[in-house]
Amino acid sequence: MVLKQKRAHCMEGAMLAALALRFAGYPPLVMDLKSVPHDDDHVVAVFNVRGHWGAISKTNHGVLRYREPIYKSVRELAMSYFHEYFLDDGSKTLRSYSYPVDLSRFDKRGWMTDEQDVEYVPEYVDDVRHYPILTKAQIAGLRKADSIERKMGKIREWQR
Repeated sequence: MVLKQKRAHCMEGAMLAALALRFAGYPPLVMDLKSVPHDDDHVVAVFNVRGHWGAISKTNHGVLRYREPIYKSVRELAMSYFHEYFLDDGSKTLRSYSYPVDLSRFDKRGWMTDEQDVEYVPEYVDDVRHYPILTKAQIAGLRKADSIERKMGKIREWQR
């Protein structure tokens, strides 16, 4: 449906990227990045090249996109999104990540070609165990993104 409609949110984009990675010989993996309740979560397709993790992401923001496969763990990869994940007021909001979810678990349900809603995929990804990236003390000590970072964060490819 993403190809037919020519538009996607991050979850749909991650699913399409996972499918493309599958055709390229990788397992179809996605990782969920959770933020505070009043911000949006983000989902990325992840892949491993010679023991190092990278990601493909669909976002309107200029900085939450592709990651080269240079990260030794999925935690390192998740942390690479931390500094760019903030609200308009500069509050940094990324709080946890999931281990990669292998979408092949949904093959029998037709996630790759179904023209109907496949809400079971994002629901599952949202419900898997997530691992915190900060302690309460670290959260309390976070500085806000400064004005130039906030200005860069407002660059959007697509308007709502």
